[in-house]
Amino acid sequence: MRRQASLALLNTLSLTRLPLAVAFVVIPNVWIRAGLVMLAAFTDFLDGWIARHRGLTTRLGALIDPVADRAFMVTAIVVCYLDGLISGIAVLLLVIRDLGTTVGFLVARLVPNLRRVELKARMLGKAVTSLQLVTLLCVLLFPPAVVPLVALIGVLSLASMVDYSTAVLRARERGSGPRRMKPGAGSSSSASSLPPVRK
Repeated sequence: MRRQASLALLNTLSLTRLPLAVAFVVIPNVWIRAGLVMLAAFTDFLDGWIARHRGLTTRLGALIDPVADRAFMVTAIVVCYLDGLISGIAVLLLVIRDLGTTVGFLVARLVPNLRRVELKARMLGKAVTSLQLVTLLCVLLFPPAVVPLVALIGVLSLASMVDYSTAVLRARERGSGPRRMKPGAGSSSSASSLPPVRK
């Protein structure tokens, strides 16, 4: 029961980024928006840290956390674009990794050989997310830094998608070897799985 309560708390913490996204839309004050970005970053760090250090990693948490992250990030980026703070090209470079991972997720769910592969956060992906948050702050508070940050994010996003795709394909290859478990013969963490993580 205690573990379930802790998992519910972590998932709730992740989901707080959804009302933060709504607040970003309805509150035009630049300083409040900057505070919302920092609060979203803090909750992102906190729920991931707790999950890792207390062994509270689950498939549901591994799904909720990135969805909440993307919801806040994409909402904030689109709002900044509509307010004329960033260009359309900057928006594309900022969200290209999110578009790529969304397509990758759909492919992994549709291709039979990939369905058993657990999707796992990668270091490059974490770096892109962190830079996105920093860029949002600069859009609001220090515009001169936006262009070089957006360019860096574009490069790292492409590298992140290649890295992620490679990791998924390697996991699939491991699962297709002679030591693959028979269907239903064991737990969900088969040889083709990457451990579910929140971060």
